[in-house]
Parts: sequence; C-alpha cells; structure tokens
Amino acid sequence: MSLVLAVDDEPQLLRALITNLRARGYEVDAATTGEIALEMAARHHPDVVVLDLGLPTLSGIDVIRGLRGWSDVPIIVLSARDAERDKIAALDAGADDYVTKPFGLMELLARIDALLRRATRPNGDVPRIAGDAVSGFGDVRVDAARHTVMRDGAPVALRPKEYDLLVALLRRNGQVATRIELLKEVWGYDDSVMSRTVDTHIAELRRKLESDPANPRHILTVLKTGYRLSRE
Repeated sequence: MSLVLAVDDEPQLLRALITNLRARGYEVDAATTGEIALEMAARHHPDVVVLDLGLPTLSGIDVIRGLRGWSDVPIIVLSARDAERDKIAALDAGADDYVTKPFGLMELLARIDALLRRATRPNGDVPRIAGDAVSGFGDVRVDAARHTVMRDGAPVALRPKEYDLLVALLRRNGQVATRIELLKEVWGYDDSVMSRTVDTHIAELRRKLESDPANPRHILTVLKTGYRLSRE
C-alpha cells in the first residue's frame, strides 16, 4: 500500500485530503508545518508528497529543497498562488507538478495515481531518442546516452521533467505533440487530468534554450493544440 504525506495548515482541507486518500486505498501521514513534514518524510519515506506552499515558519519551497537534498519522491504542490513565478519557483526547487487552489479532489487523486504508476515503472518509461544518438537544434545538442544538454558548447542544467519533455519533442522530428500526449508521455497522466504544467515547463525550456524566449525559433506553440520542435 502506497504512503502519501499530505502537508497543509488548513484543517478542513487536510481532513478532506486524508478522508479521500484513505478511501482510495492509500496510507496517509499528515503534517501541518514544514518542520513536521520533513521529520515524517525522513522517518516514514512516503511514496508521494502533497504539499501546500503557504505553510507557517518553514515555507513549502524550503520543504521541497529539504526533501530534494536526499529524496526523489514525487511532489505535487498545492497553492492559492496562481502567479507564474510561484509555479516556476516550486518547479525549480524540485516539485513535479503544481495544482492551484481551489481544485477538484478527483483530479488531484488522478494526478497522484499517475505519478505513483510512473514512479514504479522500470526506468520511469522515460522517453528516449532513437538509438540514444546525439541530436539537437540550433546551437543546442542533446546527448541521450550521457543524458546531457549543451548550448553553444556550454552545459545546460535541466530538471528531469524538462529533459524528458525536450526528448519527447525531439523524438517527434518536427511533428506536433498535443498537451495531452505530452502529459501522458512525460508525466503519466491520462485524459482525466488537465494541467498547465506542460506550458510551465515549455516556458522554462525556452528560457534556457532559446536566444529570445519571448519569440522562440525552435520550441514552437501550435495554437489550440500543443507544441512542436523545429530544428531549423
């Protein structure tokens, strides 16, 4: 039975999380502060963490950084903060996904299910470039065998999901990938899960890999559909 660590300082929301997670068959640890969450995580090693950002004393961002110092446990962030900079800060710290309050419990449960399924698959079913060859576009080179990305000869630090998303786009050789396809391939979500996490990760890839992120030449948006990668 998988263990979920639910962290939130709102008693009503925390109780709802505990009730619904247990009804889904999960074991649940609950914490109302970041300090308690880190202590519980170190003691019980949860399979997934559902974490509020707006915690007293120790912030959710600090909790993520603390966890990432020793664990790769999947982390879903909950927050009333809808600003893009807050999402980027959470993802930069090491969160896997971001859910804005208020949210539907069924969707959150679907995201937890998907992250746990992916975490238990061999190698996480990470998308690969055919033959693990060196590939790229513009001044960017991706060496899939070494799991490295270089831009103009200098290494680029990508988070795991950013790297997987980039490889998923490269594999399509210029063909369009819908958001749902990318959510399924990179995050393991199904059609019931709607998420802006693809858009947030695309924005970060552009910031790190495009000369002019506001006017990208390579990581392109296909209106009302998704994204494609141009090598030109």
